[in-house]
Amino acid sequence: MARAIALFGGSFNPPHVAHQMVALFVLETAGVDELWLLPTWKHPFAKHLVDFDHRVAMCERAAAALGPRCRVSRIEAELAARPDFVASRTLDTIAALRHRHPDDRFHLVIGADILAETDKWYRWDDVVRAAPPIVVGRGGHAAPPGAIVAGIEMPEVSSTEVRARLARGESALPLVPRAVMGYIAEHQLYRTA
Repeated sequence: MARAIALFGGSFNPPHVAHQMVALFVLETAGVDELWLLPTWKHPFAKHLVDFDHRVAMCERAAAALGPRCRVSRIEAELAARPDFVASRTLDTIAALRHRHPDDRFHLVIGADILAETDKWYRWDDVVRAAPPIVVGRGGHAAPPGAIVAGIEMPEVSSTEVRARLARGESALPLVPRAVMGYIAEHQLYRTA
């Protein structure tokens, strides 16, 4: 049976409570059956990321609180292992998922602030056709015509602020889920700026 699946990609460096809030809101209001968190293999604009496996593990902990309809995909690592891999590109990820799940319909969860940067994206118009966006309000940016609007404004929580707190030796609670904070502490992540 065909499923409607929301794809929520990001660095998740680390995942925080605003990511969880958006995921839950999309699951409950956007008419999707599942939401998949897609940690990026490498950031397309050269931001430094902790190891992919750590980010997947943190996403799994964040997703667990949202129930079985929220999953984490390692698709970007699988694509990066291919000899023809060039960069983490959303269109390639969606194409691979559509190939594996041809009966399913995909939607891309994206912040309205990111829409101002789509001129940097590889074949953005094709991305929109392959996975019509579910736009989450952020920073006062408007959604484009035809987009599904999630109807929520993402809270002002940033992974940058979380990393800065951790680098100063401070707790990142309540900005990150407790399970994610436990993982960060156990593996001593983000201890330097």
